[in-house]
Amino acid sequence: MTLAATRTPPLHTAPPTASATRLPWYVVAVLFAATSTIVGVIWDISWHRSIGRDTFWTPAHLAIYLGGVVAGCACGWLALETTFGRSAALRGSAVGFWGFRAPLGAWLCIWGALAMLTSAPLDNWWHNAYGLDVRVLSPPHTLLALGMLAIQLGALLLVLAQQNRLVGQGIGTPRAYGIMIAFVAGILLQNAGILGIEQIGFANAAHTGLYYKFSAAVFPVVLVATARCARLRWPATAAAAWYMAISFVMIWVLELFPATPKLAPVFNPLTHMIPAPFPLLLVFPAAAIDVLTRRATLKNTWLLSIVTALAFLAVFLLVQWFAAYFLLSPAARNAFFGVDHWDYSNRLGPWRYEFWRNNSDPLTPRALAGAAVIAFVSARIGLWWGDWMARVRR
Repeated sequence: MTLAATRTPPLHTAPPTASATRLPWYVVAVLFAATSTIVGVIWDISWHRSIGRDTFWTPAHLAIYLGGVVAGCACGWLALETTFGRSAALRGSAVGFWGFRAPLGAWLCIWGALAMLTSAPLDNWWHNAYGLDVRVLSPPHTLLALGMLAIQLGALLLVLAQQNRLVGQGIGTPRAYGIMIAFVAGILLQNAGILGIEQIGFANAAHTGLYYKFSAAVFPVVLVATARCARLRWPATAAAAWYMAISFVMIWVLELFPATPKLAPVFNPLTHMIPAPFPLLLVFPAAAIDVLTRRATLKNTWLLSIVTALAFLAVFLLVQWFAAYFLLSPAARNAFFGVDHWDYSNRLGPWRYEFWRNNSDPLTPRALAGAAVIAFVSARIGLWWGDWMARVRR
């Protein structure tokens, strides 16, 4: 039997011309916006863990909402330019909405910006009325998260449309477009990691069933979709590398800033910002996904979903299971790895270097089988989504 998915078109079909491959200004704007939002979120989590919520006007909040303003203004102007301007190329690559025309990604960015800006006063009222958030996803945070996701997906679709139009015109695709797609996919992987920070954020949880079930649910869909739509030799691996690069930069930079807790009780006095936990080693299962979706010859997408899911889970389990031992060891307690940093509200104890919930949620064969089923569903959705994105031109 031959193993094979739908073959992707050749990486290059003709030498690109400078005018055809020039990056549009609005793509640059939304890429900046997507970057600003994820940097702001990681910074904001560190701010809450290190200082507490002392005011709405923190630098981290400003970075988040700057991304919303930039994306909203850029794509709003693009909609006006496309609707009332004279560019046939812009109108031909747009979709209509309420009498206006703009690319699909631009409409997502506009909606995301409106959702983010709506969440700002709602979040301020929520904290004044109910105090600090007990959970990460309070109603205002949920609206904010949906808005940021819309901007990031909008940025992804705008870059994809540029890439796919070049391919459709037989011009060829500059490698930069594939790199940008992988970068936005890396931001989406960051979103997934932040969403599950309580389940998969710390190496202490790496021997539990939930750790692998949650990872199987959120990561294959992004990695498989990227492997199907981005025109790189190793697109999923590049996305995972961007995810890890963003994590490392934020870990190393945040540790340099002084910080003092401003909310009681303070059980763990701090002198600097607490970085995010060490990132997951997704480059290894991502490489396996690239091999299966880009190099193999599986024609049946259902079979490809099964093989891809099992490969992801097997490699991810092997890597994370043993990496957790190292991250809980004295060798990882340094600025490079950013491990052994805890909130000002934590009572420090030996629990920091132990595995959590091994008795209540062990990684049994049944739990592993459940993770495999979840990974299959995630991979199947990723194949469908990636094939759809490979055809987006508006």
